[in-house]
Amino acid sequence: MASGHTNRGEQGAHHGPRTLPESLAAPEVLATWRLRALIVAVVFALLTFLCFSWTPEGKNHILRAYLMGYMTCFGFAGGGLVMLMLQYVSGGKWGLLLRRPLEAMSRTLPLLALMFLPIILLGKHLYQWMKYPDPASEIEAYRNHWITQEQMLTANAKQSMLNPRAMIVEYCVIYAVLLTFMFLLNRWSLERDADPLAGTEPSFERWRTKFENLSGPGILIYVIMLTLGAIVWIKSLDVTWYSSIWGLQFLVAQGYSVLALGILSVILLSRYEPMKTLLRATEQHDLGKLAFAFVMLNIYLCFAEFLIIWSGNVPDELPWYLNRIHGGWWTICTLDFVCHWLIPFCLLLSRDLKRNKRKMIWLTCWMIFARCVDMFWLIEPNFNDSAGYLHIGRHFEMLAYITVPVAVLAAWTAYYLTQLMARPLVNANDPHLEEILEPEHAH
Repeated sequence: MASGHTNRGEQGAHHGPRTLPESLAAPEVLATWRLRALIVAVVFALLTFLCFSWTPEGKNHILRAYLMGYMTCFGFAGGGLVMLMLQYVSGGKWGLLLRRPLEAMSRTLPLLALMFLPIILLGKHLYQWMKYPDPASEIEAYRNHWITQEQMLTANAKQSMLNPRAMIVEYCVIYAVLLTFMFLLNRWSLERDADPLAGTEPSFERWRTKFENLSGPGILIYVIMLTLGAIVWIKSLDVTWYSSIWGLQFLVAQGYSVLALGILSVILLSRYEPMKTLLRATEQHDLGKLAFAFVMLNIYLCFAEFLIIWSGNVPDELPWYLNRIHGGWWTICTLDFVCHWLIPFCLLLSRDLKRNKRKMIWLTCWMIFARCVDMFWLIEPNFNDSAGYLHIGRHFEMLAYITVPVAVLAAWTAYYLTQLMARPLVNANDPHLEEILEPEHAH
């Protein structure tokens, strides 16, 4: 017993607390990653222009694919902001490693605000209510059999919310609110870093209260803004579609994608200092469990809505799902289910996988890919030439759904990496930092 006690004591002395690296700045390799992302963005943008911009059908598919890429990037930027607020409200050491990536994601919101302008300017090619903005034009479109009677009546009923002028107002309100939260949270984060007493009890409580007082109401306000944006930007592609949990589905999906990108960022950064010293298997395991929770919640919300509509069997609600199942869309629907839910759910059940860096890199990349598949399934069947009929093999322009989102995501990634390089990768005066530097416990 004495010998065993001595060995454990020697082991504890050998594996003592790790030393915080002298520099907490982002590694220089991020500049290389950013350059690669920019090259990918340029190459795929040129491919899009050369291959798909010469026909009206190609231009329409480019715009639809741009909306898909935009909404995926908005999920990272807006989701990073609300996840940052969630971390400030809930606390815990899990957020210390993710805080800088989340802040960097949120600071891409100004870019997203600019990227939305093409959607406003070319919206008449996407939205029925922008192409026919008043009752007279809708009646004429109905008489010419361009829209159905249900589409005409529904658009008239929703005209106060769905019209070109309202879209501009909604866009301004949404981004004004989100940019305000982004500015305050990021500015206060720098000010807390500069406060030498931020790690002590009185000052720590003051900063914690300050962040909580903004983040608590901020989460509720963000949910409202996201619901408004999701309805106007995506759901209104089909004016006849109704959903009471549409905003909540997008909120959970944003958490799903943000955690995938955040975990991927942290693990890739752990190849270099300072994250190499900071990331323990314990915190990686905790982040994996949090991602697993969002996978389950995502499954629950989407399946629950489908089950309710299927059991209700109301003719007004069924076409939205039928357009995404018939005519070849069953393949995409199955792919979405397998990629988006089944594979992440089954793999994240494994404790060993959540603690394995290489496997988590592949899984998080897969989850980001799955979000793109889901966004394609949500957007493309809203249009008459694709509703209930998947025509990838017959229409070459559908391949724009590969080139355009890749170009948009690569450009956003380059800006995200720029923001990640702008600040130290960890808050040096956070009380949880000392705990993270402790050695791993035996299991």
